[in-house]
Amino acid sequence: MSPRPFVSLLLIFFLRAASADGRSTNIIHETCKKCAREDPNVSYKFCVASLESNPYSHCADLRGLGLISVKLLRHNVTRTRSYTEKLLKSEEMDPSVRACLEDCLELYSDAVPTLAEAIRAYKDERYEDTNINLSSVMNAPTTCEDGFSEKGAGSPLAKRNKDSFQLSAVALSIVTMLSRSSH
Repeated sequence: MSPRPFVSLLLIFFLRAASADGRSTNIIHETCKKCAREDPNVSYKFCVASLESNPYSHCADLRGLGLISVKLLRHNVTRTRSYTEKLLKSEEMDPSVRACLEDCLELYSDAVPTLAEAIRAYKDERYEDTNINLSSVMNAPTTCEDGFSEKGAGSPLAKRNKDSFQLSAVALSIVTMLSRSSH
């Protein structure tokens, strides 16, 4: 067997892989463009970076991207909750900051089971229920940040809250697209 057929097969394989990757990257970018265009709370760059951070997004369709976005949000919320617990273990802390962190911990603790329900509803294609759950979770970082603002305290969770809010907005936007296409 000459090396020529093998090289041809290899070339076909790489061209197909490149084509498939181009389509997957394209769906991420197109989805994020649409999300950013339809929702002022969605940053195109944040959306792309978030979705591309998951290795499965590169072979996902819109429905797959939706599940990935909800799972990214769950991961973020869970980590923010753990980080808040860690901060609260600190002995030396301004009482007003501690009170805000305790409120934030409660908000994020409530968001974890809400996201589990959102994922169940999503998998069952109950997009309205998913939307309600995601909207509820989206309020957690905003309410958390508002607490710090009201007390005039600097928020040690500002970046995490911003990311949680953005991830919520991306997930909600994708779920809205899916609910429109399923009717």
